[in-house]
Amino acid sequence: MTARDPDRRRALLEAADQVIRREGPGASMAAIAAEAGISKPILYRHFGDKSGLYQALAERHTRRLIEAVQAEFTGTGSIRDRTRSTIDSYLTQIFQNPQLYRFLMHRASAEDAATHSAMSTMIRGLSQELAKVMMAEAELADPTPAHVWAHAVIGMVQTSGDWWLDHPEVPREAVVDSLADLILDGLPAASANMVGSLFSD
Repeated sequence: MTARDPDRRRALLEAADQVIRREGPGASMAAIAAEAGISKPILYRHFGDKSGLYQALAERHTRRLIEAVQAEFTGTGSIRDRTRSTIDSYLTQIFQNPQLYRFLMHRASAEDAATHSAMSTMIRGLSQELAKVMMAEAELADPTPAHVWAHAVIGMVQTSGDWWLDHPEVPREAVVDSLADLILDGLPAASANMVGSLFSD
């Protein structure tokens, strides 16, 4: 059994998932090691250190999130349908694993610079993909507004998702509709204002 054993590594990540789901973002490394039936030093040996474990968990879960979200906003259908389904997919993903989401987005990112960088890279990647969709949909000659809006939209949805996890009494559909209305009604107005300013000079 070595640190390169993929089956053992996968089993350790499964143990970490179980502990985090059960104990929340405050789950200890000792509890994760105990769940796996090993000591904490041996746990770290498989990942290099605590940072390595954090990054492995981040890669494991953000990959699933990115794939689910990208499939929605690059799919077919009207822009409203794709906007709603993309937001709904994101909220569904974090709702299904709220403790893991909080662990990665708040605890691990705060404690470890490498994990923070990995999570930031995920967000930037989603923003870049959304910007491409926006440029294609709106046929924008200047890519700057699309990139600004895309980062704003991703940040808005992420922050709203954080709020919604703390207010589970609010129906997911209400959050989806509110965000979709804001995005689809607000961005076209901004686009129209930009075009209007070009012709007013």
